Amino acid sequence: MPTRTVDPTQELAAFLRTRRERLDPQDFGLPSGRRSRRTPGLRREEVAELAGVSTDYIVRLEQARGLRPSGDVVEALARALRLTPDERAYLFDLTRRRRRDAEGITSTAAPQLARLVADLSPLPAMLTNHRYDILAWNGAMARLLLDFDTLPPSRRNAMWLCLLHPRISAFYVDRDRVVREGIAHLRAAWAAHPEDAALTGLITAFRTHDEEFARLWAEGDVKVNGRGHKVMRHPDADEIALHFEVLMPLKETDQRLMICRAADDASRSALDRLR
Repeated sequence: MPTRTVDPTQELAAFLRTRRERLDPQDFGLPSGRRSRRTPGLRREEVAELAGVSTDYIVRLEQARGLRPSGDVVEALARALRLTPDERAYLFDLTRRRRRDAEGITSTAAPQLARLVADLSPLPAMLTNHRYDILAWNGAMARLLLDFDTLPPSRRNAMWLCLLHPRISAFYVDRDRVVREGIAHLRAAWAAHPEDAALTGLITAFRTHDEEFARLWAEGDVKVNGRGHKVMRHPDADEIALHFEVLMPLKETDQRLMICRAADDASRSALDRLR
């Protein structure tokens, strides 16, 4: 079913169920034979006890019955469910309990950031927004991936390139992980920007027309990709291993600056050959 708008109540219900069901009772010192467990994970009453709320409260949350938990309850649920930092932020976004500065959603690069991207050469760098729209890039990034000027603006999107571009979709050695983490990042952005119609439309299009995206989206993973490692098979420079860092400017908090550097000597030589 396409994602037309963010329904925080329904998504909160599904998210709490999936996080509860992935937990192992033995990790909490709960005897597995206490009662036969017909479903995986912890029971609702066990999560309720860990979070210090009633079982009925958990039931109503998981049935999307319109509750809006307080910040203290959200924090207690995050601890009880042992959420990762990214999942915890997602939970706060869904419940509208995360404080955030006023921010605009932009589709163009701030001029100062565009100049910074150019100045970062010879390190490959590019500027995106939370939707993965590519707003600016330098020559090193164009040589590493492709000349984004050859694409229409609607196709200058890192998620679209990784899923559907004939060259880039086969570029990554560990493509499954790259795609999975990219989708998990988009899910976090979706919760943080519920009024962004362009983002919702992008996700709807991916879910409707790409089976891989639809399958991974349904798994409900959440991950913000602020730092990582990728290995690429470049047609002109063989295999290139990269570390990347993603920075968020304080003045344009909707934009993300990605900087790549070689992970080893062989990859550094490969980048030199591209120059």
